[in-house]
Amino acid sequence: MAKITRIKAGDSSGKRVEEAEPTITRKKVVVKDKKLDKAKQKDLRKAEKAVAKGKTDEKKPFILFRPFVYFGRYLRDSWRELRQVRWPNAKATWKMVLAVFVYTALFMALIFLLDLFFTWLFNIILGKG
Repeated sequence: MAKITRIKAGDSSGKRVEEAEPTITRKKVVVKDKKLDKAKQKDLRKAEKAVAKGKTDEKKPFILFRPFVYFGRYLRDSWRELRQVRWPNAKATWKMVLAVFVYTALFMALIFLLDLFFTWLFNIILGKG
């Protein structure tokens, strides 16, 4: 195990506190999407070029074009987020649909029973039953 040396900012004495690194009990499996990696690399390259040229600040478009530019950015960013969504397969989708139907049926039964109970109760209170 590797040892981690932590030096606190307030320590003027230079004393070091050593801690043991926690052990990892499970392996994490990461599935990479090639398209997403390419998009990230492309964005990274653009950012690096901008920093190299000294263009860290974006130019503000003419005031009449700003809504269109912002809307275009919104669409672009939304599309990037949608590409990252992992949609369920058909089997998982049908399981979720069945769960919604079961929940709806149970809730309908509960509402129906409560309606019957309150109808019976009000009929007793009002002397109709």
